[in-house]
Amino acid sequence: MIKVSKRAERKIEHIQHALSTGQELTNGLEDITFVHQSLPNLSVNDIDLSTQIGELTLSSPLLINAMTGGGGEDTRIINEALSMAAGETGIAVAVGSQMSAIKDKGERPSYEIMRKVNPKGIILANLGSEATIDQVKIAVDMLEANALQIHLNVVQELVMPEGDRDFKDALKRIESITKNISVPVIVKEVGFGMNREMASKLHEAGISAIDIGGYGGTNFSKIENLRRQRVLSYFNSWGISTAASIAEIHSFNKDISIIGSGGIQSALDVAKAIALGSSMVGVAGHFLKIFIEKGYEDLVQEIKEIEEDLILIMTALGVRNTYELKHAPLVITGQTHHWLTERGINTTKYSQR
Repeated sequence: MIKVSKRAERKIEHIQHALSTGQELTNGLEDITFVHQSLPNLSVNDIDLSTQIGELTLSSPLLINAMTGGGGEDTRIINEALSMAAGETGIAVAVGSQMSAIKDKGERPSYEIMRKVNPKGIILANLGSEATIDQVKIAVDMLEANALQIHLNVVQELVMPEGDRDFKDALKRIESITKNISVPVIVKEVGFGMNREMASKLHEAGISAIDIGGYGGTNFSKIENLRRQRVLSYFNSWGISTAASIAEIHSFNKDISIIGSGGIQSALDVAKAIALGSSMVGVAGHFLKIFIEKGYEDLVQEIKEIEEDLILIMTALGVRNTYELKHAPLVITGQTHHWLTERGINTTKYSQR
């Protein structure tokens, strides 16, 4: 019988619980409605999906977002499939936290496989804000990564039975990392969203891209609560929705790229996230579920169909590229409108543009 570390066991548990709990489907994008254009004066052949995130130029706004790694053979198989699919479809892909491989070199194959099967693709490394500069350099070198995600998961750690309890000086470490590595740094939330005040602090620290990781997708509080004897149920509904988070950061109005993520499942979700202010849109749980339940070919087909549908939606809106999509008029209603209004963000800038 093969023995695995407690950290590796936890990685497998996370995958199992993520699939069993599903996604919240309350990410706020249901409150977003595009203003229909009867005369778009475009052909589908006019549409350009390319985009830019910080210093990275990409042919598609889609990102297979960070999921796993460090759980032995099971996570190696998942990462191999995700990275192969990204390479085949020409989209970017991110790996889950690499701390497992830094602490145990035996876990490195579950991460290194991503570059082996996708030698020319855009791959994002991933570590938490507790990482040192030396650890970050190891993580980036491990994947020959094009950029680094630093994930923020305070609520998950607090609910996790064996999680961290000290979050002091994280911003200082992020600033130091940004100044001392050669690839762009993206700060990523993991399902609890982000506000504009935090975006301002990260911008001052030198961060040029933020993955808002909004509430409404995979719920890591629920996942960790399944592993606890005493459930901290008050954290299960904690966070800022995907739609509200994107609009908050967009209202900050500085030179900072936004990756919209959190419960994204369709081309319409992608279009709405971009129209709210995102330059890229991350999909995680939806793609993982398709691969686990249906297989690799269905995963590739789903990615292609989302891009095909996005082209149709952009044609209907009369926008030629993702930059123009960011300026497509839309109306915000419901809880998202209420949240943004209470936060002092004028939603008519979206409806009257």
